[in-house]
Amino acid sequence: MKENEINELVAAGEMLPLMEEFYTIQGEGFHKGTAAYFVRIGGCDVGCHWCDVKESWNAKLHPPTEVDKIVENAVKYSKTVVVTGGEPLTWDMTKLTSGLKAKGAKIHIETSGAYPLTGTWDWICLSPKKIKLPTEEVYKKANELKVIIFNKHDFKFAEEQAARVNEDCILYLQPEWSNREKMIPLIVDYVMQNPKWKVSLQTHKYLNIP
Repeated sequence: MKENEINELVAAGEMLPLMEEFYTIQGEGFHKGTAAYFVRIGGCDVGCHWCDVKESWNAKLHPPTEVDKIVENAVKYSKTVVVTGGEPLTWDMTKLTSGLKAKGAKIHIETSGAYPLTGTWDWICLSPKKIKLPTEEVYKKANELKVIIFNKHDFKFAEEQAARVNEDCILYLQPEWSNREKMIPLIVDYVMQNPKWKVSLQTHKYLNIP
């Protein structure tokens, strides 16, 4: 297949730049502890300096993969599928989610919300970034808000974001991993003073799993 043909299929969401896929335990947020199949899509220009998967940013490094193959692989392992990145909403998620739905999967997305919401989702984990704020639609539809706390100013950002999500959205503060020892005591204190928030930890890193 020619490069321009592949690019057209990627633009249409028929193929996606697949960085990696793996079966593991969800380590963060509401569904922590749940067995799930992760599909990590390459491509992201949000550019968080503390991102722990910077190798996902350049979509050209990851092979365009037929969506049907991704679906078939995922449902062999689990009926809970987490689509993450990179920033998966860089691409049209319609075909991927419709294919997973047809196989009876529950589909979760982890997104910054910076791009239009495409696809059909059972759970939307919104993790907004200051560099590119979420769209209004994703604020309205998010099931959980997960704000990464790297420094004290991030608490102010968290409150600004909490004011924009829907009233049923579950609110989480999560320490940035490299700064966790400094931030965890501050987060614990903040949540005790502001109990609308919950603490999220990257438990998969403590368990030493993907």
